[in-house]
Amino acid sequence: MLVDSDVLIWYLRGRPKAAQFLDDLPVLQLSAVSYMELVQGMRNKRELELLKADLDQRRATLLPITEAISVRAVTLVENHFHSHALQLADALIAATAIEHGLSIATANDKHYNVITQLKIEVFRPD
Repeated sequence: MLVDSDVLIWYLRGRPKAAQFLDDLPVLQLSAVSYMELVQGMRNKRELELLKADLDQRRATLLPITEAISVRAVTLVENHFHSHALQLADALIAATAIEHGLSIATANDKHYNVITQLKIEVFRPD
């Protein structure tokens, strides 16, 4: 399962349900895009170091953007931007899940519902 940025943000905000969800995963996998979104949300280097330490402790797997992921994301944007406003980051994250044969855990299911090839595991922080 690929964990979307929003689930990790809920965890970083101290939501117990998000922490339990991550603790229950056999392996934490996230897109390089999700990681970069988290980095951009850090207020300083100290928070970044804590994030990196936490991901290391969880043995998180960071899935890079490959050529195949880029090609698939382009197609997703071409097919869904004008009709459903699919954004670049979401297209890359969805393409990562699809290319790796993974479902995606997200609370932002409305961002991904239009992508029929993607299996969505809806996460609710409350």
